[in-house]
Amino acid sequence: MDVSSLTIERVRKGLLGREFSACELAAEALRFAEAENPKTNAYLRLAPERAMAAARRVDEQLARGEDPGPLAGVPVAVKDVILTKGVTTTCGSRLLEHYVPPYDATAIARLEQAGGVILGKTNCDEFAMGSSNENSAYGPVRNPVALDRVPGGSSGGSAAVVAQGTAVVALGSDTGGSIRQPASFCGVVGVTPTYGRVSRYGLTAFASSLDHIGPLGKTVRDTATLLGVIAGRDPSDATSADAPVPDYTAALDGQVKGLKLGLPREYLKDVASESGDLMARGVDVLKKLGCDVREISLPATDSAVACYYIIATAEASSNLARYDGVRYTFRSGSAETLSDMYRNTRGEGFGAECKRRIMLGTYVLSAGYYDAYYLKAQKVRALIARDFANAFQEVDAIVAPVSPFPAFKLGEKVDDPLAMYLSDIYTITGDLAGIPCMSVPCGKTAEGLPVGMQILTRHFDETTMFRLADAFEKAGTA
Repeated sequence: MDVSSLTIERVRKGLLGREFSACELAAEALRFAEAENPKTNAYLRLAPERAMAAARRVDEQLARGEDPGPLAGVPVAVKDVILTKGVTTTCGSRLLEHYVPPYDATAIARLEQAGGVILGKTNCDEFAMGSSNENSAYGPVRNPVALDRVPGGSSGGSAAVVAQGTAVVALGSDTGGSIRQPASFCGVVGVTPTYGRVSRYGLTAFASSLDHIGPLGKTVRDTATLLGVIAGRDPSDATSADAPVPDYTAALDGQVKGLKLGLPREYLKDVASESGDLMARGVDVLKKLGCDVREISLPATDSAVACYYIIATAEASSNLARYDGVRYTFRSGSAETLSDMYRNTRGEGFGAECKRRIMLGTYVLSAGYYDAYYLKAQKVRALIARDFANAFQEVDAIVAPVSPFPAFKLGEKVDDPLAMYLSDIYTITGDLAGIPCMSVPCGKTAEGLPVGMQILTRHFDETTMFRLADAFEKAGTA
């Protein structure tokens, strides 16, 4: 059984054909993950008891002649910012080193109801803050494609396990590109759904108005299947949308001829040459498929990085105030007063990047600066959303780079926060507008480093996004 080559469809075929049982697959997947993990540090912990229990339920359902669900027996990995009942969830931070959640996130509950088998929790930048997965308190993740390179962040662990083949699909979270950028760097498919399409209940908050849960997989079909399982209205999350969830896989019919695609000129001016060449080849493939590609403008793009890092840090400053040593977090032992306990706990518990963002966010929210920074950033956010709304009056989808460059070396940007922040320049706009967007592999550089192409569509139009990505994927592998 070659776990690394499996897709959701292949797992289902194997189970129904009695080639293997769900328990046999889970046991082999756990063994393989444990053997491979030292190379990448992508898993923080495995959950063998939970995995085997889920696999037994699938086998029992199959024995009774029942349909165990669209994810029956599929090995899934989960980013360690998504709560899993009874399984330690650290958010990549020392503050939560021993935190065991008392409940499951809605996405986790739906995943297991559909027959998914959760293998374990993946490494990530601390509290999802980072673009390289070097900010984890438990060490960086290495890119399985090139072990001296970063996998991207903050969902780098989830992207790495899919690329490594130690999980068939994975869940990540995206605030400013934290699914798409790692997907691009690791050569897998990553999807950021429309804001509100997937419940955030049980997702540890970074920036609440920007956070999304989304799938990563080897193929477009796998990510479409997984999104179909976890999407939908949730009474536990007031921001989840009461919008019907279509059958995404049914739309993968290859019919993309005549689709109008926009190529934003602002996204192409700073792309590294090889990444730009691969992007251009990807556009040529779409033209050959019959798509009408035209240049468009998204004029507010140049302000996106500043806008994002004001809004995101402000919300992070507020959300992370709860980690004070009083309730469920690590508590400093070197404090004589309550204020010392707060100060020392947060000083010892948070890493450098979290502290940097808390300080930035506290500053922009402070008296005298709120209007000058935070309020202005919200106005710019509205302009960015309007840019997309105007563009979608002319085109059906937008294609763009995911990152200005492929995966960079470990340590290369860690001492230059601004350079690190600029690596998100093409992904943060989709999050600010709340639209669905994804990364699909479009080739490799001369060094063998993957490069992704980004596809963005209207609010709740993941169907067009998946159809276009699937047709492109099949054309590239034909």
